[in-house]
Amino acid sequence: MKAYKNNIWKMYLFGFLTDIFFISGVLVPFYTMWGKISFTQIMILQSFFVFCIFALEVPTGVVADKWGRKISLALGASAIVVATLVYSSYPGFYVFMLGEFLFAVGRALISGAEEAVVYDSLKHLKEESTSKKIFARMESISKIGLLISAPIGSYIGVALGLQYTMMFMSVPYFFAFITAIMLKEPEIQEQKESKRYLKTLVDGLKHFKEHKVLKLLAFDSISVSVLVFFLIWLYQPLLQSIGVPIIYFGFVHAGICAIQILFMNSFDKLEKVFHSKKNYLVMSAVIAGLGFALLSIVTNVALVIIILIIIAGFGFTRDVLFKSYFNKYIESHQRATVISTISMIRRFASGIIYPLLGLMVAVSLSYSFFILGVIIITLALVSRVEEGHLID
Repeated sequence: MKAYKNNIWKMYLFGFLTDIFFISGVLVPFYTMWGKISFTQIMILQSFFVFCIFALEVPTGVVADKWGRKISLALGASAIVVATLVYSSYPGFYVFMLGEFLFAVGRALISGAEEAVVYDSLKHLKEESTSKKIFARMESISKIGLLISAPIGSYIGVALGLQYTMMFMSVPYFFAFITAIMLKEPEIQEQKESKRYLKTLVDGLKHFKEHKVLKLLAFDSISVSVLVFFLIWLYQPLLQSIGVPIIYFGFVHAGICAIQILFMNSFDKLEKVFHSKKNYLVMSAVIAGLGFALLSIVTNVALVIIILIIIAGFGFTRDVLFKSYFNKYIESHQRATVISTISMIRRFASGIIYPLLGLMVAVSLSYSFFILGVIIITLALVSRVEEGHLID
């Protein structure tokens, strides 16, 4: 039993290490300044990455079936070690595409296996009731990894060169590999991961068709979150355009991570401020949309950074609330299928929109912010989610 108890803190460590993303502090400059590619090409790479993960879910699920989730996690971490070294080896679009494929292999091997190891370890300990708290703690620890690594990455990029922000990520992922090897493999459930995935999309979509409330919640969550997430790719070109030095980008990213941790632990208070759960969901999207629209015209550095952090606080954390609301409408035996379907739809939507965003930014960064802002506000105002749908 002690080995399963140790699995929990080892998975905390694994999540922390795999979210040490030095490159997050200089994400766009890495591509445009060192890689010499356009923003449109960056978006094509991200679309390629998303669709690769989509395609790799079944073959990587077979790994978990045959050799276990521990091996899947270890192989995922090692694939990303190779990906970082390939990515930082030579600046070129097709080299980056190979790197994205290897990143996708790694993320697909890790995806799902993390939660499965933790939950099955808790089952062996007969502590499944603590899973919500454990998963929330895992997410917070992962955010701390991002918060710490982003400023360090900015310093590395300025002091040593932008390619080293990618190259040095191989170090924490190597230690993540070691951590995965040290896990105790929980007994694999009879239902195979790869077989379940083959049925996931069909079964999940069928469940949505038959459940009106869940369909409304999923549309609200996916439509807004996909658009708000693009801030991660747009804020660095914006900071460059108003003359902010690259070395400060990581500190802005750290602020974006810190505000999310604060909001995720303050939902009850925020809902009281806005007088209801429905009001908070609507206004969190409206505020994020207004923030996007303002960023199309604001050029004051301090004000821009404040708006970025406000958008992240209200916009990036809505998914955490929706995950809680989703689960109230899903039977236990269908939970994995429906949640996976929501994730797949979100990825598919992102993969389609990435190239379109690249073309928009090529025309005008300011117009891109404004258009996204208007769409986000419109989606919030036409939402048909009602207060009665939002069950705690």
